[in-house]
Amino acid sequence: MSPATTPSQGRASLAFATRTSGMKPSAIREILKVTESPEIISFAGGLPAPELFPVESAMMAAAVVLGGDGAAALQYSTTEGHRPLREWVTRHLVDWVGLSADPGRVVITHGSQQGLDLLGKVLLDPGDVVLTENPAYLGALQAFGAYEANIVGVASDSEGIRPEALREAIDRAPRRPKFLYLIPNFQNPTGTSLSADRRLGVMRVAAEHGLLVVEDDPYGRLRFEGMPQPALVASAGDVPWVYLGTTSKILAPGLRVAWFVSSERSIIEKVVTAKQATDLHTSTFTQRLAYECVKVPGALEQHVARLCEVYSRRRDLMLAALATHMPEGCTWTRPEGGLFLWVTLPDRLDSLQLLHEAMKAKVAFVPGESFWIGEPRRNTLRLNFSNANEAQIGEGIARLGAVVGAAMAR
Repeated sequence: MSPATTPSQGRASLAFATRTSGMKPSAIREILKVTESPEIISFAGGLPAPELFPVESAMMAAAVVLGGDGAAALQYSTTEGHRPLREWVTRHLVDWVGLSADPGRVVITHGSQQGLDLLGKVLLDPGDVVLTENPAYLGALQAFGAYEANIVGVASDSEGIRPEALREAIDRAPRRPKFLYLIPNFQNPTGTSLSADRRLGVMRVAAEHGLLVVEDDPYGRLRFEGMPQPALVASAGDVPWVYLGTTSKILAPGLRVAWFVSSERSIIEKVVTAKQATDLHTSTFTQRLAYECVKVPGALEQHVARLCEVYSRRRDLMLAALATHMPEGCTWTRPEGGLFLWVTLPDRLDSLQLLHEAMKAKVAFVPGESFWIGEPRRNTLRLNFSNANEAQIGEGIARLGAVVGAAMAR
C-alpha cells in the first residue's frame, strides 16, 4: 500500500460549524444538574408544581386515545399537527386572549422552544438584528444566537419595554430588524408585564416601521390579580405577527405540545418545511392526549384556576419572606402572575459569586447575568416560586437572606 493510501494512525479531528462557537449551554440547565439533591431548596428552574399535574386526567385521556383509535395515535401524522387540536387552539385564542386565527395558520410544535428555533431557522441570517426586552428570556437568546443573530436589548422597566427606546433601537440598528420578540405577560426572568399604555405604544412603533412582532405567551393564563390583557398582537392591524403558546405551564411540560400561529401564511409555509427537516411532526400520541385533556368545556379553566390559587399563595409567601429576611438595600418585583420574580441586590454584590455561598447553605437561584444583553447587571437574580412548597419557600428565603447579609457585611 502506498503512503498516499495508508490509513491515518491518529483520530480524525472534528470540524464543527463556525456557528457552534457562539452556542452556550443554558446557565439554568447547568445549575439544575447540581440541585437534584433533596437537601437543596431550589428556586432555580422554571418548573411548575409536579403535584398539580393532571395525572389522572392524562391517564384517562391516554386510555381514550389508545382505545378509540390507537393505531392512528401511534402512526406518523401531518407536520402541521392534529387538526382537532389546531381548531381548539383557534377557539382558545379567541376566548382567552381575543386573538383571531385560522387553523390553517397554526402549527403544533414540540414545545415553544422549538417554535423559537424554527423562527430563527426560517428568518435569520448571520448578523440579522433581533430586538427584545432587556433582560430577556435565556431560551430565546440561545435560539436566536444559534443562527448568529445580532440581538439588541431594548431598555425595559417595571412596565415592560419602553416604546421610545424601541424606536431609537430601530433607528440605530445597523440593519433593518427582522423582528421584535417579547413576553408581554409575567416576563421571564423579571415577572413584569407590559402595561396597557406600553402595549399601544409598542404596536404603534411596530406599525410605523412595518416590524414583525413575535409574542411569546407561556405564562399569560397564570394570572393571580389585575385585569386580564388581550394578546399584544390582537390589535396588530396590518402589523405582521407570530404568537407562541404552550400547554407546558397550564397542563404539563412533559407533553411538549405547543402552538406557533402567524398572520403570515408565508411564515407558516416556511416553518412547516423547516419542521419537516427537524422532526417530521410533533408526537401524534401526545397531541391527541393533550386534546382529550382540553376539549371538555370548562375542564382546562377549572385546572388553571387551581394552579393560580396555589401559585398565588406561594408568591405571597415568597414576597413576605423576602420582606422579612432580605437585608435593606435589596429590592424585588411583585408579579401579578406567572412563575418568577426578580431580585436586585446592592451594586457591589455579584450574584454568580453569591450562588457558590448559597449552595453551601443548600439554597439555589439563577444569577441574573445570563439574561442580560450587552453589559450584564451582576447584582440581579431570578427566583421561581411555583415549584417549592410553602415550608421550603420560607426556609429557602431565610437561608438566602442570611447569605446576602453575610456578603454585604464583608
